[in-house]
Amino acid sequence: MDTMDAVLCLLVFGLYVLCSLGLLLNPQILHKKKQLAFQCRHISHRGGAGEKIENTIEAFTHAMKVGTEMLELDCHLTQDGYVVVSHDKNLGRQTGYNIDISSLKLQELPPYKEKLEVTFYVGHYSTGQDRKFALLEDVFMKFPQMPINIEVKENNDALIEKVSSLVKKHNRESITVWATEDSDIMTKCRKQCPAMPYSFTMRRGLLLLVLFYTGLLPFVPLGESLLQFYLPSIINRTYIPEENILKKRFVVFLMEKLTMRKSLFNHLVKRGMQVQLFVCNEENDMEAAFSVGATGVMSDYPTVLSDYLRKHPIPPTK
Repeated sequence: MDTMDAVLCLLVFGLYVLCSLGLLLNPQILHKKKQLAFQCRHISHRGGAGEKIENTIEAFTHAMKVGTEMLELDCHLTQDGYVVVSHDKNLGRQTGYNIDISSLKLQELPPYKEKLEVTFYVGHYSTGQDRKFALLEDVFMKFPQMPINIEVKENNDALIEKVSSLVKKHNRESITVWATEDSDIMTKCRKQCPAMPYSFTMRRGLLLLVLFYTGLLPFVPLGESLLQFYLPSIINRTYIPEENILKKRFVVFLMEKLTMRKSLFNHLVKRGMQVQLFVCNEENDMEAAFSVGATGVMSDYPTVLSDYLRKHPIPPTK
């Protein structure tokens, strides 16, 4: 390569860098801003699992009363075809009975334990009057205007089809979010109800980081409407992960440095997406999430999050 070729390569690379940085800061030049039917700073994880028994109607009702703007929940299918709200497929942790929900009919589901440890706040427990598993349709009927984030953990065609049918039946496509870590599951969810907004899967999240660090992100269209991810600083502190790799401090340190990028989050927000970090159960974690650019926080303690938001209102736009 002669001198002229080297200069030309440098000029092309410099132009690419300038274009990438310019579009990172001004994505509206290439991309139409997404318009979602909701904007949520306050998301109640499992309905507020730290203040009432998780995923019960009592928990959802309490969260709404104290000011939540979105409910986060998970669903599974009973043997007789009912969609019930439950984080776990197996009932051991929640009820003490080592049996899968899919093996029981709706009327056979045992009640939740009287006290349940908060998964994302080790050593803390919740209790409540309501220990009954809720039907997804009952949640839809009781909270018709409430945005709801539904995480689908099982690659189960019948479950996905029934969740989609319930969403359509209650005319809530615009305020119900598809969420899952698995890209294959997400493909099926989107096929069943393409009108629903959806979040990044694990694979798509990794691709997002690759695009960001190579400078390609500003040039690439994105179908997702929400980015939902751990606040890494909670790991091995308020949340003890099952995965051994996440118990290594260097791995968590690297995860935080690579993912908690304010410039990335700001770019996504300018494209009309929402960035929600979880699960923040202490005020310092809520502060950390918002300071890095999150538009919303998931918490097991909706009262604590409401108090925090009252003390830290959104600054008026100029």
